[in-house]
This record gives sequence, structure tokens and C-alpha cells, in this order.
Amino acid sequence: METLNILLNGTLAAGDYIGFTFFTGYMSMLAASIFFIVERGTVNDKWKTSLLISALITFIAAVHYFYMRGVWLDTHESPTQFRYIDWTLTVPLMCIEYFLILKPAGAKTGMLSRLIFGSVVMLVAGYIGEAVVPAQNVMWGIISTLGWALIIYEIYMGEASKLAAASSNEDVKTGFKVMRWFTLVGWAIYPIGYMMLPGNLLSGFSGNIDLAYNIADAINKIGFGLVVWNIAKGATAAEAK
Repeated sequence: METLNILLNGTLAAGDYIGFTFFTGYMSMLAASIFFIVERGTVNDKWKTSLLISALITFIAAVHYFYMRGVWLDTHESPTQFRYIDWTLTVPLMCIEYFLILKPAGAKTGMLSRLIFGSVVMLVAGYIGEAVVPAQNVMWGIISTLGWALIIYEIYMGEASKLAAASSNEDVKTGFKVMRWFTLVGWAIYPIGYMMLPGNLLSGFSGNIDLAYNIADAINKIGFGLVVWNIAKGATAAEAK
């Protein structure tokens, strides 16, 4: 099994499934970035910014996964700092995507502010509980979950949900429903991984927290961008008729 050999700056050993997900993570997200950039030329101007944001999300993640892969191969320890830097940049951009697709329906900056505020609370509290005071990770995990709950409220019962329901664009309506499923179900993987920390609810689980995070990142970031791309393509085709 030595065909799994030297990859860039480290050695990916046979059976290192965590290292494999770091490697496939940055390759797949880089490929997604290129796809979204190329596809910008096939949609109407008002959707180009949305696809640019999708490309930025996956590109930023690809760069961080490149470095996280190196940390893992060198130390076999969780690259927590790199991961939270990545999330601090990409999660607010995903909130911006909600704003951009709903802007034609009348979305205001107040909605965007609430979404970004929820993401900041979620990420800052999560980082404190995971890396700063891990002995108190349960308390900080609860605070982090409240930030996520604020986002869920906004997209299911708040202004974002009402704007999507009132939109005359069927592609936006359908795409919004899929996007919020990513945020509800896909993002739920992160608190599950967080609960695997020592002293937390799932600390006895034998799985690896990085495996959960890596799979979630690939699904959520690439999938989220593909939904935005589908909205842009569908709306462009409808507007051309």
C-alpha cells in the first residue's frame, strides 16, 4: 500500500483516513472555486457577485485545508486555529449569500447584520470552548449553539424566511429552502463534533472530531455554492425567455 506516498510537504500513510479527508478537502474545494469562477460568465450580471462569493468560500477553505493537512501530517493533532480562521472568514460569507439572493426581494442590511452577529457568536464561543478554556467547553458550546439558533430562527421564521416566501422568483424560493436545510442539518454536524470534546456529552464516542468537521466542510461549502449556482442559472434562463 505504498502507493499512498509523499504528497506535497508531508507523508500520507496508508490507513490515515483523516489525512486523506484533508487532502481531498482542499482538492475538491479548489476545483469548486474554479468551477464557480468559470460559471460567472454564464449568468446575468446581478448573479455574478453571488457566484464570486461562492468561489471565495471554497477557495479560502482550500487554502486552509492545504495548511491543515500539513499540520495533521506533521503532528497528528487537530489544526484547531487554522480551522477557526477558516470558519471566521467563510461562515459570514455564507450569510452574505442569503442576503444577496434575497436582495431583489427587498432584503435589508438589518437581516444581514443579524445573520453575521449569530455567526460571530457561534464561532467565537466555539473557539473559546475548544481552544482557550476547554475545561468549560460545555458552557461555551451552549453559547455557540445560541448563535447558530439565531441564524436558524432568521431563515426559518424571521425576515429572511418571509422575503423568500414573498419572492416572485421560483428559483430563489426553491434554492432558499435547500440552503436553509444545509444550515439546519449540515451545520448540525459541527455541534455534534464539538460534543466529542473531552468532558462533553459525546466525549466517550470513539470517532475523530476532524473527520466529522472535514466531511461537514466539504458538503456544506461546496453544496451551498452549488445551490447558489443553480439559482443563478435558473433565474438567468428564466429572464432570457
